[in-house]
Amino acid sequence: MADAQAKFLTGSLFKHVTVMSLTASIGLVAIFLVDLIDMVFISMLGRDELAAAVGYAGAILFFTTAFSIGMAISAGALVARALGEGDAHKARRRAATSTIYGFGIASVFSAIVWLNLEPLARAVGASGPTLELSVQYMQIIVPSLPILMLGMVGGAILRAHGDARRAMMATLGGSIVNAVLDPILIFGLDLELTGAALASVAARCTIGFMSLYPVFKHYGGFDKPTREEMRVDLPAIAAIAAPAILTQFATPFGQAYITRAMSEFGEEAVAGMAIVGRLIPVAFGAILALSGAVGPIIGQNFGAGQHERVRGAFRDAMIFTALWVVGASILLFLLRDPLVWLFNAEGMAVTLLFLFCGPLALTYIFDGLIFVGNASFNNLGHPFYSTWINWGRHTLGTLPFVAIGASLWGAPGILIGRAAGGAVFALVALYLAMRVMRVKKSSDSTAFAREGRQMSLWHLRR
Repeated sequence: MADAQAKFLTGSLFKHVTVMSLTASIGLVAIFLVDLIDMVFISMLGRDELAAAVGYAGAILFFTTAFSIGMAISAGALVARALGEGDAHKARRRAATSTIYGFGIASVFSAIVWLNLEPLARAVGASGPTLELSVQYMQIIVPSLPILMLGMVGGAILRAHGDARRAMMATLGGSIVNAVLDPILIFGLDLELTGAALASVAARCTIGFMSLYPVFKHYGGFDKPTREEMRVDLPAIAAIAAPAILTQFATPFGQAYITRAMSEFGEEAVAGMAIVGRLIPVAFGAILALSGAVGPIIGQNFGAGQHERVRGAFRDAMIFTALWVVGASILLFLLRDPLVWLFNAEGMAVTLLFLFCGPLALTYIFDGLIFVGNASFNNLGHPFYSTWINWGRHTLGTLPFVAIGASLWGAPGILIGRAAGGAVFALVALYLAMRVMRVKKSSDSTAFAREGRQMSLWHLRR
């Protein structure tokens, strides 16, 4: 009887995890699919330097996107908390202050990046004509960061109200606009890379409008905050946004180093890496969405004292990750030759594409494990564990492994080294997650929270 009940609970959790992940991944994959289509159109131009320029630009633009994600996490959490308290005015006020601070800080941040585009592009390895193309591409896109911020914060506010459908429709709308404008601007008007950049800006404007309009139409818009309210809300926003942004910055930091290392092997290698970088989120979008989907499930069950279901949700999330990665890897392997033709890949780009669509795709199981572990930490009262794991994975788990891989196997060794470092930190994340769940179950949660605040990197090494 107990076994039957356990199987039922596990099955119901697995279905919940699966449905939530697949639903959340639709809008996410739509955005990344457009990036992939961008790369297809650019590759059709038959110039390696154009694809390489997008690869270099992507490493820098990743930082700006990570910043927006961090602010959106803060806005969504604060609005949801106010709604949970039953204070509609506070929710609208915090929506307003989050949007104002987000837009203002994004404007300053984008201006700093825009004024330093050339040295930033050089820092990730761009040079010669590719450097010039990369800078021109980013000069068009970077000023639209504040608009992207509005869209992401608006989407977070909608999700805080439980309106995931309209948040998803905003990202889908932006994706459709981008997909329609790409061929028109790139080929029809012969704007090449400039056309791709303009299409991306139009998509960001669409997402911004479609995210904010429903907030005004269906949820009362924003309540104008006073100066005192702006001052009061700033610490609350910063308390969530700062660690979230810090955590998000880890990924582009590691990607920038990988881009720099790959630049030593020529533009074909950078172009191949750029193609792989756009295939990953499309193929594994459900895994990227999993962390956001499983987090609330773990948090709700933990809040209800259902520790076995917490462990069950974690276990089922790992099972979902393994099944999805194996299925996607098989599909990528079968599509290797069509992908080479589609992207007009040559030389080293083909080698990297075949390597990723072969054994390396399977190693994304470890990335999924890190995502699930981070979701567990965030919902069990240890968000800085996520920060440590992310930064560890993209520093100690990237720099030495990539350097060793490059010295042994050249450009392919960079991808191999990245995968090996990810596996190491996935095991660290698994150990910490199991430890957190075990201690939460067996001891007072307040005492463990105090232990978590005192934990240092020395404890991790031990």
